Amino acid sequence: MNILVYTENWDGKFKKLSYELVSYAYAIAKEYSSSVIVVSIGNVDENEFKSLGTYGASKVISVNSPLLQGLDNKVFTNVLHQIATTENADIILLAHNNTGKALAARLSAKMKAGMVTAVNALPSSVDPFLVSKKAFTGKAFAHVKVNTRQKVLTLSQNAFGVFENAVNCSIDSFQPQISEGEISTTIKDVNKITGKVLLNDAEIVVSGGRGMKGAENWKPLEELAEVLGGATACTRPVSDEGWRPHSEHTGQTGKIIAPNLYFALGISGAIQHVAGVSSSKVIVAVNKDPEAPIFEVADYGIVGDVFKVLPELLNEVKKLKAGS
Repeated sequence: MNILVYTENWDGKFKKLSYELVSYAYAIAKEYSSSVIVVSIGNVDENEFKSLGTYGASKVISVNSPLLQGLDNKVFTNVLHQIATTENADIILLAHNNTGKALAARLSAKMKAGMVTAVNALPSSVDPFLVSKKAFTGKAFAHVKVNTRQKVLTLSQNAFGVFENAVNCSIDSFQPQISEGEISTTIKDVNKITGKVLLNDAEIVVSGGRGMKGAENWKPLEELAEVLGGATACTRPVSDEGWRPHSEHTGQTGKIIAPNLYFALGISGAIQHVAGVSSSKVIVAVNKDPEAPIFEVADYGIVGDVFKVLPELLNEVKKLKAGS
């Protein structure tokens, strides 16, 4: 029995998210006395593959086919299913992001395997298999029992952490049985944001809501994010109003993120928004309404006018940075 991990790469590079998946898989593998096998689809350098062994991957399977240059959920699912069958994998682990969620659902159906999404801890038991996840937008925990032999899991970002578990790592290639006729997705153009921290990768996120009152008031928020080396975000009403780009929209209908530190400035805390940021390790909220729902999930809260609090917060952060 093996644990199969699907790791995405970005322009041939792995990020913290990939290493966290491998670290988590290695911790489970110790309980099963099994091995961690990583699948990578795309063109990746051998040194990048070897870096996965630092975190517990005993084998990396590289799938590099010209037919797989763009993400096609159906085809990628077929490839992962072929490898899971070949490697006798009982647990398939993916990230709890847009890609992972799409592939996990298809894999679960194709393999008739039980699926648990957004797991946030190691299994409390392996026989029976019990694992926890957040429920009700982070207000409760569900302990899910999986009865099927094969299991599909998605891991919430920042739920486990990254740990070095160096092992000898072999690198194999795999040629999947796919045809050009199966590919239904065509990439016509690619536009990438450069020169700024991407929201999904940011350890610190500074986010604003309707309490910011307009696009013209965003400069101190952007400055705070820049000083902290973080990214900017916003709520859905803000992006709908055109104050900020839709790429910054976080929440249940936008990007689901889990930074180490999340600033909620002028955000009331609608349930849809909280659902997308509740996995943040620390949430700092500023709102003039002491009854704002955001304070129910915040680790630290400041009741006050964001236009008075934000400049003071920015000045203090600058002082701390200057002192360091």
